[in-house]
Amino acid sequence: MAEMTLELHHILDARNRIRGVADNTPLIPSPFMSKVAGHDFLMKMENMQPVGAFKLRGAMSAVMALPDDVQGVTCCSTGNHGRGVTFAANRRGMKAVICMSELVPQAKVDGIRALGADVRIIGTTQDEAMYESQRLCEIEGLVEISPFDDPHVIAGQGTIGFEMLETRPDLNMLLVPLSGGGLAAGIATAAKAINPDIKVIGITMDRGAAMYESIHAGKPVEVPEYASLADSLGGGIGLENRLSYPICRDLLDDTILVTEEEILHAMQVMFYEDRIVAEGASVVGQAAMLAGKLPKPDGPVGTVITGRNLDMPTFAKLMTGQDVMIGDLEVKGKTYGA
Repeated sequence: MAEMTLELHHILDARNRIRGVADNTPLIPSPFMSKVAGHDFLMKMENMQPVGAFKLRGAMSAVMALPDDVQGVTCCSTGNHGRGVTFAANRRGMKAVICMSELVPQAKVDGIRALGADVRIIGTTQDEAMYESQRLCEIEGLVEISPFDDPHVIAGQGTIGFEMLETRPDLNMLLVPLSGGGLAAGIATAAKAINPDIKVIGITMDRGAAMYESIHAGKPVEVPEYASLADSLGGGIGLENRLSYPICRDLLDDTILVTEEEILHAMQVMFYEDRIVAEGASVVGQAAMLAGKLPKPDGPVGTVITGRNLDMPTFAKLMTGQDVMIGDLEVKGKTYGA
């Protein structure tokens, strides 16, 4: 399929569609991380969205752009996109069918069902869930809302970058959690349009990193999927990816991998230093900086705290230094500060 383009005016249009529902989260400093960075380290608090994650922006942008005769929507999701799509569909009186793989944590499945969605658990990979979502479009007449390869979704996520630079025009570097690339593509499009010299770095876990592997391969590729503390970053990007892949390929200044141990440490830093509960996917920027994997910034650094929708019993074990099983992966506990 031909590659598409996305420009700043598309993001401004999305800003109008989501205004008053999914916008204007705080951008707050982390004193601890600011010392590590040597400059202000600012966190965009998307975990404060009504559904607990940034995905509401893209979902609202896409669903609000649909014509009035659409009866229902569907999507594949690792959890947060499904919450956003369901929330947005409810506002328009539409049916929502959310397809997820067996790797999605039960807490996220339960949260989507609680919003009233029809949840379908399909296979062991995000790609299998995506194929089911596409099948539903054919047999039930639903409209698919891609979690990352939809221009309205990417434009909605791009409003985060616009707001960050609107608040702090002096930002030198943006650290963006990287999965299917919708968030990174939107933020990079907005940020580079406003300040072409700003550094935008995509960061993801070191197992099953589809966008990272695709950028390094020079084309979209499939990768195995694994359970991770950063479960929201799992899943493929689609071999026919027409939008998020080329934007990430062209606009990201670098892509970096972090380990499960580094993610755990960053989650503990967020909890003990900043008093914030955040998903593993939310803290990969902190993880990369704490591990010394980033270039030295020349000015303020910004990152996105993407969500708070995690399993609290597991989180409690992680914060108290206990070993936990994430799928078939054992994450060894570590007492913070010990």
